[in-house]
Amino acid sequence: MVLRAMYSGVSGLRAEGEALGVVGDNIANTNTVGFKSQRAIFQDVLGHSILAGTSASLPGSGVRIGKIQQMFNQGTLSNTGVATDLALNGDGFFVVNGTVDGISSNFYTRAGQFVLDKDGFLTNAGGLKVQGYEANADGTFQAAPSSVKAPTSSLPAHATEAITVTANLDASDAIPTSGTPPVALAFDAQDPTNTSNFSTSITVYDSLGTSHSVDVYFAKTGDNTWDYHALADGDELNPPVAGQNVEVGLGTLAFTTDGALNTLTTTTAISLNFGGGATQAQPVTLDFGTPISGGGTGLDGTTQFASPASISAQSQDGYASGDFSGVSVDGQGVVMGLYTNGQKLAISQLAIAKFRSNDGLGRAGQNLWIETRDSGTAALGTAASGGRAAVSSGALEGSNVDLAEEFVGLITHQRSFSANSKTITTADEMLQELINIKR
Repeated sequence: MVLRAMYSGVSGLRAEGEALGVVGDNIANTNTVGFKSQRAIFQDVLGHSILAGTSASLPGSGVRIGKIQQMFNQGTLSNTGVATDLALNGDGFFVVNGTVDGISSNFYTRAGQFVLDKDGFLTNAGGLKVQGYEANADGTFQAAPSSVKAPTSSLPAHATEAITVTANLDASDAIPTSGTPPVALAFDAQDPTNTSNFSTSITVYDSLGTSHSVDVYFAKTGDNTWDYHALADGDELNPPVAGQNVEVGLGTLAFTTDGALNTLTTTTAISLNFGGGATQAQPVTLDFGTPISGGGTGLDGTTQFASPASISAQSQDGYASGDFSGVSVDGQGVVMGLYTNGQKLAISQLAIAKFRSNDGLGRAGQNLWIETRDSGTAALGTAASGGRAAVSSGALEGSNVDLAEEFVGLITHQRSFSANSKTITTADEMLQELINIKR
């Protein structure tokens, strides 16, 4: 029994030494981004078989470390302001692909310190490529993940194809007139201000990315009826019309007695012919909202209420060429390419991996994990879906190590180590007494 006590003490020293190693690893990684702490799970060791009929009163043979458990509770997010620094708020892992210690595979990480390399790939500090679902031209994303790569070429110019205007036309305005008695004025493209009630100006782009101005004038023609006139500068057209405004579009807006857009009639569809080598006959649609006759409410765009005329929103879909200037990432992990012309185009959507058992993942070093039989196969999906974490851009997830708790554990394991060493010295003294009896 004395020898049993000595060996029990030895097992305690061994177990506490391993536990101190776990605590030391946690403390050492206090500032490691995305690190998940571990804890040692102790198990007693039987000194006999557990076969049926064995006495339960026999003493044990000490202790051992049964498992080193990984703790995947959320770490604190800290803002960095760096667009490619990403953090996961919830369950899941970023997916990176490459070779680590001779193993080429997908690896999984919570450390989102990513950068764009010289080839445009989004990579981690070890050069592993972040995986995502590449964007298609129509705005959807591919089904199979691939390496996230930002374009390195310039974004070509896009000619304006559609203009949207959301406005209110003042129902109390009078029809433009002149003379005594007053006579209704016909709209004059060379004197648009005095022959209309309200106007707005919109910048449009030709196929080469050159900007031009199109002015839209609204002239009241009767109760609840307005004409719109789209004008372009004749000097910019092909062939040019020097010093003249040229009407490039014409139509009629009719409203209900409640101010909703009832019908929209296009008399002359807009077709722009700019010079300078740009594409000719550039068609442009002018959207004032969905009229009641088109199945809408007539209130989602241009209206006519008895309040001052105003433009609440207007937009067009053209732009000049631009150079790539960086990326941004939203909460769903959509990586957007940013360009100097103000455009943002989707590049990819980050793949987020989820496992049945995070604790079963194997540590691969370098802030990486690899799937194992115990973890189950990675279920890839997109952020903020299927229980996966949302992505925070410009932030990093810190280590989840609690220093106060680790220091308490350090003291506890140290005391236990000392107590086990005392068991050994006590057993040694008892053996010495036995030897002395023989003498």
